[in-house]
Amino acid sequence: MSFNKVILVGNLGRDPELRYTPQGTPVCSFSMATNERRKDKSGEMQDQTTWFKVTLWNRQAETAAQYLQKGRPVYIEGRLRVEEYTDRDGKQRHSLEVNATDMQFIGGGRGEGEAPAERAAAAPGGSAPAAGQPDMADDDIPF
Repeated sequence: MSFNKVILVGNLGRDPELRYTPQGTPVCSFSMATNERRKDKSGEMQDQTTWFKVTLWNRQAETAAQYLQKGRPVYIEGRLRVEEYTDRDGKQRHSLEVNATDMQFIGGGRGEGEAPAERAAAAPGGSAPAAGQPDMADDDIPF
């Protein structure tokens, strides 16, 4: 038995791109970055950024395209895979790709907390508010 699951919390590096398969299935892709602070050899703190290509499917793809934008924080769960490719200069390169299975918004559009309508739309079921949260109409979303 084997298991592949990654959890990422980071910021979008570009606006989401929504498209549809020939069968009409929504698919959304975007890049996201995670940052980690580490001390270098001289003892100075340095930021280390890791980039990921993320793909979402179905209702979560449509939700991401509607509400996310470059710079926005997001929580992603999914399966990680390393893609190898050759760049224009003929060098072998690697990219980290995540086939996302869950997405949660972090923070609000204007520095407010996450809107329950966003949480409901991002939840795997896609429609019920989180436990203990009031139901909100689309007009109530703070951005």
